[in-house]
Order: sequence, then structure tokens, then C-alpha cells
Amino acid sequence: MDADAVDGVNGTGAVQVPEDHEGERTAVDGETGHTTRPPHDPPPPRTAPRVPEVPDPADPTGPTDPLERVGGLGAVDWAALQHHYGSAADVPELLRRCAGPDAGDAEDASSELLNLLFHQGGWICSAAPAALPFLLRLAARPDVPARRGLLELVAVLAHEAGRIPDRSLDPGWPPAWAAALPAVLALLDDPDPSVRCAAADVVGAGASPGESTLPALLRRWRVEDDPVTRLDLVLALGRAALREPAGAHAGEVRRLLRDLLDAPEAQLRLAAVHALAPADPGLPGRRLDLLLEAVRDPGVALWQRTSAVEAGVQGVHHWTAALLAGPAPGFVLGLLADHPDDEQRTGALAQAGAVLARWRSPAAALLPRVAARLDDPAAEVRYRAAELLACLGPAAAAHADAVAALLGDAARAARHQGSVGEAAVWALARTNDPRCLPALTGLLAGGQPGPPSREPSGFATAGVHLPAGDWHPVMLPALDEVLGRLPDHAGALLPALCARLDPATDPLLLRRLCQVLAEWGPRADAAVPRLLALLADDRTWTSAATALAGIGAAAAGAGEPLSARSAGGGPDADLAAWAYWKVTGEPGPLLERLPLAGDLPPQTLRRLAGLGPHAAPWADRLRALTADREPWVRVEAAHALWAATGDTEHTVPALTSAVRGLAEGRYLPVMLPAVRHLARIGPAARAAAGLLRAVPAHDGRYRSAGGWRGFTQDEEFRGAVDALLNACDSSEGPSTPC
Repeated sequence: MDADAVDGVNGTGAVQVPEDHEGERTAVDGETGHTTRPPHDPPPPRTAPRVPEVPDPADPTGPTDPLERVGGLGAVDWAALQHHYGSAADVPELLRRCAGPDAGDAEDASSELLNLLFHQGGWICSAAPAALPFLLRLAARPDVPARRGLLELVAVLAHEAGRIPDRSLDPGWPPAWAAALPAVLALLDDPDPSVRCAAADVVGAGASPGESTLPALLRRWRVEDDPVTRLDLVLALGRAALREPAGAHAGEVRRLLRDLLDAPEAQLRLAAVHALAPADPGLPGRRLDLLLEAVRDPGVALWQRTSAVEAGVQGVHHWTAALLAGPAPGFVLGLLADHPDDEQRTGALAQAGAVLARWRSPAAALLPRVAARLDDPAAEVRYRAAELLACLGPAAAAHADAVAALLGDAARAARHQGSVGEAAVWALARTNDPRCLPALTGLLAGGQPGPPSREPSGFATAGVHLPAGDWHPVMLPALDEVLGRLPDHAGALLPALCARLDPATDPLLLRRLCQVLAEWGPRADAAVPRLLALLADDRTWTSAATALAGIGAAAAGAGEPLSARSAGGGPDADLAAWAYWKVTGEPGPLLERLPLAGDLPPQTLRRLAGLGPHAAPWADRLRALTADREPWVRVEAAHALWAATGDTEHTVPALTSAVRGLAEGRYLPVMLPAVRHLARIGPAARAAAGLLRAVPAHDGRYRSAGGWRGFTQDEEFRGAVDALLNACDSSEGPSTPC
């Protein structure tokens, strides 16, 4: 593992925190807010297989041939077992490769076993208990190159087995684990300290009661002199002492851990807090000084070599911050104090981002400290400071001058594809500051902000969506996502943007730039001549039609070619008919194309809403869809029904149903359009407004996305709620559809 990467801690005890997100971009469904990775559907429980016994790893009479040391593989019907990718028939060969002399191949085989037997967790497959004794037999041999990796696999399996519901746990695992425990405990005395670390982690991860594990852990503690192994032992002792029946040694362990709070070694003190915190959640808050001293101490590097945490500075920051619940900024303020180590200052901003992504109130205390890092000597720190100010948007407007001073900073962030100057452009754009415009004009022309550079732009061609989490992924938006937020400056940006409206432009970029024009609406009317040229080209006309529909009546000259395009077949002709309606106000072609029966997907429902009273013939169909099981269909059908008929009897309850999840602290993207539609309805939506009156005072951010999107989601949702409350509190009569 890269010592500079923030992998948090491994799967045995805490949440992993990816840092270099360029290689780890999890797709998120734009409508549900859920990751696109399908959940595991574990197969039904099966009869537990016969698990080979785990021989004494110290037995000198065992065979010497490495392949024979995993003898007994043939006694298991591997083809009848399952791992996360299907049949486990390939597991024996991978185990043999782990015992081979080629260290690189052995590590590769160990990694492949991790993928097959654990993958992303959620299920202990039938192959896992069968493989367990062989993993431990290999890990006990000093000539096996991948022994630590094999123990890490055992640790994540043991931890997952104690976390998942019984229906997802193969029935062979509990007896296999009970049979394997003596071999695991024996590894606590291995001559290799890295193996002792891994063994302590396995013991701490497993579900065995403390009475079975504490005696061996204490015996090892009394003689252990390796500082890294001692950290893993402290964590394992803390976990084991919580597992009942804990046995006669539990009291001794608790006293030992309490005494370690005053140990001379800062990292042992930190380990003791982590070990005691599950039983005493208030301890970290009471010993904040201890936590800060330890995580800012050079000795924090020891944790990189542990098995339970295996993280550098930023990972330890994040792991320790998780002990402190709520929005109190004290720990992060301590991290943001000046420090000579670049990695410490980088980690401090990472934690500031994690806190600010979840809570609003810490911004008042943290914002000045974050802004102070804009002139940091390290480019990574300056980049992160500017990016975090961009996330805060209007709240950071007071620091715009300091941000603008970085516009010419071409230094590249070490961990991200982007320059400090580009992060500054994004931060200024978020406050609608015109000082971002020259750089954006240059980017539209294919250049870079600041001095000439051959490096690729940090503003990607396409946006990246990550799920909300307890960490803040640092990333810039796509260029079109920046431009779309600047309609007030359309006039200054249009010449450069129009120059890119050419069939030779990359089709994806062209489509996105046309979407920007659609978002700018009538302010983009100067682009109409270029769009008409694109409309005449079969390769580009759909992008042009999207832009023209957004511009509306100012593009009336496009009516005739759009009418011709709408005469064709397929969904593209529907788009042409929609654009024709938007630029001419003539609904005929669109009404002819919209189906009176069959499916009405959300996009079609939005077009029906845009037709207003012209959509009245669809009223019965829309009314039925207000009870649809799919939230997006329900919400858009309700809006279309109200726009077509003024019906509030069916529409308000349907829209209100979409926001009820807020009471359980759950935010989904569909809630934003639901609230916007309710605000348009006005006083008739007072019942829904009553459910949302607590939103303005709520400190947590309403978000389903990670990174900057989570901040803008929160802003937009709160703005929509404010509009709804204002509309419902007004003395005016009910709104009527246009």
C-alpha cells in the first residue's frame, strides 16, 4: 500500500477512505442517489462442508514440499462450492501459487483470493470456510511470501462474518473459525513481527469470546517489544474484552488499557483511546488533547505498518476523527494549527472537508483556517484549500480576493489532475465572481489558466458522480458544469463558447456545451446562428435542438428546420417536436407524437408539464401515475397533472410522499424537484410545507452525492424549501399553472 494514500483502515475495524479518486470513481445513479454496484444476493444456506483440520503449524514432521504443505486440497469438492464470481474450482490453484517461490506471483494469487472470497463483502461464501484452514497453514510457514496478505484476508473475512446477518453467513464458517482459532493464536508468537501484527488483527476481528482469546493476547503483550505489534495488540485487547463471555482476564485488560492512557508513547495512548472508546464513547472528547498530540506526532508513521489500521497520516486523522460524533470542530481546528509537515497540513484540510461535507455549523469556525492555507508553500495544500472554498460557495465570498491571487498559480496538486489556478477559477465561479471569466474563456479555447502548460485540464470533459460518505473526495467539476452556473456572465462567455459550436468539436463536449446554452436560456440567443448551422447537420442536430429548446422564443427562426426534423421517427424526432414547441409556441407536432397510452417515462412527463393545459387529454393517465411505485414517475406525473389541470387533490399528496423520507434523515435527489413543484403550486401545498419547516434550522447537509455536488445539493434543496415556505406563507391565493 502506498504510504501516501489514505486508505483509512482495513476492512476489519473502520471505514476505508480513498484519497486518489481519479482511479476510483464509483458511478452513482443520478435519480436514486444509489451506487450502481448491485447488492449481493447470497444463495440459500447449504449444508456445511467437511472442513479439513488445521494442523499444528509448528509440527516439524510436516512435509517440506510447499505444494504438499497444502495437502488435503483434494479432500474438498471445490467445484461444488461458491465464491463471489461463481464456482470455487479455481481456489486450489491459487492456494498453490501462494506457496510458490515467486514472491510477485504469490502476492498476485493472494490478492485474487481476496477478490474471490471477499470481493466487496456482504456475504461469507461457501468457499471461505473451506479455504480457511489452508490460508492459515500457508500463513504459518516462513517461506511463504504472501503470508501477511493471507492473514489480512482471514481478518476481513472474520470481521465480515461478525457484521452480516445470519442469512448471509455460510453455515460452515462458525465451526471452521472455532477450529482455526488455535492456529491463529499460535501465530501471535511468530518470529516475524509483521505476522504477529496480522495475527493480532485477526484475533481482534474474529467473533470468539474474550475468555478464548484474552489469555493469549495478554501473554504476548507482556513479552512484545516491537512498537508496531504493540499497537495492534492494544486494539485487539480492546475488541476481545468486549466479547462476552470475556472471562477472568477482562478486568485486568480494562485496567491495562486505562493505564496506557498515560503511557510515555503517544501512539500507545492513542491506541488505548481507540480500544476503550466503544465502551466509553465520551472518552475521546474528554481526551482531545491526547488525540491531537498523537496524530500530529511524527510517531504517527508507525500506524502505516500495523495490520488493523495500515494507514498514513491522513488515514489516522480520519480514523481518529470517527471517534468524535457530531459537528463540534475542536478536533479539526487542532489539526489545522500550523505544522511543518506537508502531509499533516494536507490531512487537516481533508478532515475539514469531511466535517464541512456533513455539517453546516462548523463553517464559521473552520472557514478562516481553511482560507489561511491559500498561501501554503505546498501546492497540494493550496489546491485543497481553494477547492474547499469552492464547495462552500457563497459562504466563502469574503475570501474571494485571496482566491483570485491564485489564478496564475500553475502548480499541480500532487494527488489530483488539476492546478491550483483551476481550483481558484472554480472557487470564484461558485461566488459568481467575474474574475473567473478570462480563465474560462481560455479553457473554452482549449488553453489553461495561468502560464502556458502542456498538462491536461483539471476540468474534465464529463462529470464524476460519487456517493456521499464520511470523507470528502477532492475533485473539480466538468467545464460545462462550471459554465452552467454562470448565466449572469453569458454575454462575456458566448464568443468563446460559440467558437466551439462546430461539427468538428468532440461530440460529447459539443453536447455538453449545447446543454450549457439551454441552461442559460434566452441569454444565449447570440448563439442561434451557430446552432442553426448545427441543426442542418445530421451529426449534430440533436445537440443544437437541445440548446434551441432552452433558448426558446428568441430562436424562433429555427422553427421550420425543427418542424422538418420532427417529421421523422424515434425519440430524436420527439426532441425536435419539443424544441419546435419551445421556440414557436405551437404544440401540434409534439401533441401528435406523445403517446396517449403506454409508458410515460420521466422525460416525457416533464414535456407534458411544459405543455401546460395542452396536456389535458393525458389527465386520466397522469392521475393514475401519481400513485406509481417509482418516485420519479410519481413526482413528474403529479407536476404534469397540476400543470395541465390545476388538480391539487392528487398532486400535492403525491409530491408530499416524495419528501417524507427526510424525517428519517434520508435525502434523495427526487426530493428537490418535488419541493420545487410544490413551491409552484403555492398555498395549496401547505400540508407539505409543514413537513419541511424544520429544514432551515437543520445542521446536517441534505445530500446524496459526495464532493462538491453534496454542497450544491444542500444549497439547492434549502433554496427550494425556502421558496415553498414563502409561497405557502404568502397571503396570495392559490397559484395557477401557466
